Amino acid sequence: MKVRSWLSTFSTADSTTQLPLTPLSSTTSNSSDITTATSSSSLTSYNSLQTLPSLPSLQTTLSSPPPLSLPTTHLTLTLPSSPHRHTITSLALHYPLLYAASNHQISVYDLTITNYTLVSTFNADDPSSGSVKSITFLNGKILTAHQDCKIRVWQLTADKQHKLVATLPTVKDRLRRSVFPKNYVKVRRHEKRLWIEHDDAVSGLAVNGDLICSVSWDKCLKIWRASDFRCVQSVKAHDDAINAVVVSGDGTIYTGSADRRIKVWGIPYGERQYEPIATLEKHKSAVNALALNGDGTILFSGACDRSILVWDREDSANYMMVAGALRGHSKAILCLVTVSDLLFSGSADRTVRIWQRGSDGKFCCLTVSDAHEKPVRSLAAAVVVDGGAAVGGGGVRVFSGSFDGEIKVWEVGVSKISGNLDSNCLKLVS
Repeated sequence: MKVRSWLSTFSTADSTTQLPLTPLSSTTSNSSDITTATSSSSLTSYNSLQTLPSLPSLQTTLSSPPPLSLPTTHLTLTLPSSPHRHTITSLALHYPLLYAASNHQISVYDLTITNYTLVSTFNADDPSSGSVKSITFLNGKILTAHQDCKIRVWQLTADKQHKLVATLPTVKDRLRRSVFPKNYVKVRRHEKRLWIEHDDAVSGLAVNGDLICSVSWDKCLKIWRASDFRCVQSVKAHDDAINAVVVSGDGTIYTGSADRRIKVWGIPYGERQYEPIATLEKHKSAVNALALNGDGTILFSGACDRSILVWDREDSANYMMVAGALRGHSKAILCLVTVSDLLFSGSADRTVRIWQRGSDGKFCCLTVSDAHEKPVRSLAAAVVVDGGAAVGGGGVRVFSGSFDGEIKVWEVGVSKISGNLDSNCLKLVS
């Protein structure tokens, strides 16, 4: 197998996820679901706006950069046969399964089998649900956000099939509230809907404890109770479509919108509902992606201005202050995810960059991947373990999905020789 001069990688929003070590074959699999990686080609222009020169850069460089010809193994997972290739809109890991959404269909791969095997597809018979925008997990169930304004809840059966158990808002919830005129809100000049219903594509999902957070292109944030799937709060959160949502361990919610703002939501002392507690305004164009580090003290945001902003939690406040910007992508940032002290960013420039934060708070771009032929739309990853310990001091298995309809799978190890960035190196996880 050819060795690329740049090492590519991607990551997961859940830094605690760990995968047992399963070898990746460097030869072409006989399975129809997997092919070896293809060479990249030129990409047509993709709209992205000017970067943010006014913010300080948080980047540093390695005094002794890692070698560029690094051995790595990667595969390409292809989706079930289809007349057209559709964008990989969402990737999510729930060990031992990888969930990949493309158009309205969701494909499931078993990660315990060498080279991975496609074990299931679901929602394939319901094209009316529209594109799947987000996938997340709660209490053993799979939640999917759809373009038809609904959230679907699935249960994994013993034979690894997926059974639809609920659609949000539920029929019971709609019937209960439809009796009272006060439960209707105006969505267009001559149209009203129940306030528990989204009026446009559900673009993101996040879970925390017993709460489900959903955001939509209808500019609204909704909070659902997981125990009975009832909608308990809805608020018009932004002035334009909401593209991303994340929630920290303490329940603080962050929403990113095409209105260029990030809003912070919390429950004031003595109250029961979320209220806005801060608005973060530094991006010059639509915010596309958000990610939190493991303890929720650092927020990363990516936008069409080509910059990744780093926000630190202030000791004296419950919200974030901008610390600086990470630059390097030449087009819009489309996805962000974190694993341990690593940040992975996917862009319309077809690349994925790996960033690592040092003890001085500065970030270094460890490497760049250009394996995809079209914009990188989604990322997922997990720590690889061998006998219960992370391999090589920090092995990560990474999955990236793009507009070309392919999922790249990579293994990469990051070893920390000493405490500063200059001594970090990358090596193959074998």
